[in-house]
Amino acid sequence: MREKWSSRSSFVLAAIGSAVGLGNAWRFPGLAAKYGGGAFLFVYLIAMLIIGIPLLMMEISVSRYTRQGAPGSMRAMNKKTEGIGWLAVSNGIGISIYYAAVFAWVILMFFMSWKFGKMTGDTEAASSLWSNTIKTTGTTSGFTTISWPVLGCLLVAWAFAYFCIRNGTTSVGKVVKFTVSLPVICLVIMAVRGVMMPGAMSGLSKLFIPDLSALSNSNLWVDAIGQVFYSLSTSMAIMFAYGSFLDKDSNIAVDTLIIAFSDMLISVLAGIVMFTTMAGVGMLDNISDSGIATAFIIYPQAIVKISNSGVFNMFFAFVFYFCLITLAIDSLFSIIEGVSTALSDKFHLNKKKTTLTICIVEGIVSLIYVTGAGLAVLDIVDYFINSYTLLITGVLEMVAAGWFFKTSKILDELNRNTKNFKMPSWWFIPSIKVISPVVLTGLFVWNLVSLIRNGGVYGKASGYSLKANIIFGWALIALILCSGLIIKCIVKIKSGSGYKEDDRTWDELKES
Repeated sequence: MREKWSSRSSFVLAAIGSAVGLGNAWRFPGLAAKYGGGAFLFVYLIAMLIIGIPLLMMEISVSRYTRQGAPGSMRAMNKKTEGIGWLAVSNGIGISIYYAAVFAWVILMFFMSWKFGKMTGDTEAASSLWSNTIKTTGTTSGFTTISWPVLGCLLVAWAFAYFCIRNGTTSVGKVVKFTVSLPVICLVIMAVRGVMMPGAMSGLSKLFIPDLSALSNSNLWVDAIGQVFYSLSTSMAIMFAYGSFLDKDSNIAVDTLIIAFSDMLISVLAGIVMFTTMAGVGMLDNISDSGIATAFIIYPQAIVKISNSGVFNMFFAFVFYFCLITLAIDSLFSIIEGVSTALSDKFHLNKKKTTLTICIVEGIVSLIYVTGAGLAVLDIVDYFINSYTLLITGVLEMVAAGWFFKTSKILDELNRNTKNFKMPSWWFIPSIKVISPVVLTGLFVWNLVSLIRNGGVYGKASGYSLKANIIFGWALIALILCSGLIIKCIVKIKSGSGYKEDDRTWDELKES
């Protein structure tokens, strides 16, 4: 019998925990700073309503009906589209491997936060604390250099992830009660402190008062749409997995709105923290749209200038990095859950053993990120997955749901148990069939054209070579795109020993 969420709140909190991650804490404020504050918030809201919410609803609705992960859910709609589900799973594998490394860096900074007590006003020491410890070369050379502190923290990160999902929905439901509420509490504490700082109002003005001229900047629209798409954890098998554990009487229409707007509100709260704090220490113009730079280089400089008390600054650092830990852990274990659910469903495997195996295998691969070249490799991998395979997967999911299946069936499933709010067809169907695929395809083409103009090399200004881009970028894309074929070969081999796959269609699942 398939596992289920113990309560509605467990599902909602788990989904919010997955959606709300490090990107909310550092990428969202950086993009808001880059594009005129309120102007970015306005476009972000539009993108959330038109693209984010319908796609999130589609994934959860389909998986609740089919009771399967991403590949099984896509197969139930049309047998030819199962491979799209494996694209989502492969995205999850690639992201979880490098996300664990980022999580390890956050854990490392938490353990080193006591050092801020002796750095009052010393911005140079604060900014170099992280880079000196991880021993980064800043390029794709340096694979023989290992940061042992990062290695230790990486092991802790994977142990945390497995511990949280070892018993599926049971353990996840218990964990998210704390890991979703704690970062909100931490952010509120930091926001209160930020608002009390001199100059905080200038930070709030920059965040919320729109610079209307920024709306004419096409990059604003591209980045705002991308932030919504990446933030909601779609196209990486997570929401398919979580939706498959729902009861048939769950209210998807309302729950999805709660998840999406919680994601947005926490992003805004993180923005308040960042803008007021940076304004209070005279560094408002230093906010970067690079999350890594913000969290590990720029914000530490702000921490040592918050007050003249080293003890207070140290406490603030502990709170900040503890907040990032609680944001990161939910996102990491939810991605692994999506991968584990898909594999155990497909090959009838023991879920707990499958999860452990995934953590061990991915943990071994993630060792590349504890080397001196780890930061550069992570930058390349992150760019190629987020800019290409995630977008391709999102487009194909919606084309499959909108053109190779009756979208009205998904809408009926979505609105099955809701009374106070029903997702209207004029909102859902055009988004799934036309608007979202067209917009995301445009975003994909935009990224591809930009890359081609740079000779197919991402990060040329940072010294990344074409060879590194081919190995960690283009080859990775090819591997993800071939994931469906790889699974087909495995199925063919296993079929010789009596294995049978679940090939029931949408209507057959209803009859059963």
